Amino acid sequence: MLPAFMVIGGQRCGTTSIFKALAEHPQVLRPPVEKGIDYYTLNYYRGFAWYRGHFPLSRVARRRTEHFGGPVAFEACTYYMFHPFALERIARDFPSIKLVAMLRNPVERAYSAYKHEFARGFETEPSFDRALDAEDGRLLGEEERMREDLRYESHSHRHHAYRHRGQYVEQLERAYQYFPRNQVHVMESEAFFAHPEAEYRRLLEFLDLEPYVPRRFDQHNARPSMPMPGDSRSRLEEHFSAYDAQLAELLGRAPAWQTLR
Repeated sequence: MLPAFMVIGGQRCGTTSIFKALAEHPQVLRPPVEKGIDYYTLNYYRGFAWYRGHFPLSRVARRRTEHFGGPVAFEACTYYMFHPFALERIARDFPSIKLVAMLRNPVERAYSAYKHEFARGFETEPSFDRALDAEDGRLLGEEERMREDLRYESHSHRHHAYRHRGQYVEQLERAYQYFPRNQVHVMESEAFFAHPEAEYRRLLEFLDLEPYVPRRFDQHNARPSMPMPGDSRSRLEEHFSAYDAQLAELLGRAPAWQTLR
């Protein structure tokens, strides 16, 4: 099979939770091994046959879903939305595919990403503020290196983009450059976790899937810790203020983290 839709990110925005809720739907088939194949980001040089090999066989899928409306395959990768070339690559292969973007308060997302990367050993700076200070220098020239070499995996672009990944308006504008708006469904984790059934129902309608309610909606990969330092919060709120205003203009509505308090 080939995917009919993709969850494209963002990182630390609840994508694992929405992935698991979608994978529970009786029509939907996920890649059998990985949540994120990372083909259009880290493995593009391997070729399309390698990518297709990660999806279920059509005949088996039809048998498994014949009582529920037919099979629909998908994948999720939290790097697709932020990677500078992934959406263009996806559009070349799947111009009619549907995309699901999951956003989150960028201030909270930045700190959550830092904790996540530090816990996994990808971040070695023990100070969140100093990691923010280092971010621009770490990312300098990385996109150019990625453009020049399909096999180049930028450690910092993938693991240290605490502020840049939260500049959602830039990423959605890129998505709309390659896909019509009616193929892109934007969700916010604040709305999903506050009203999961309603948000999930809207998502299924967008994906043309049969109505279904999972047994439960869980929040996955939460990482409890000390609160964010107040100075860091103020710094990030100031940084993201203009980006959030532009995002609201692009979406035609305020993001949920501004309305659900």
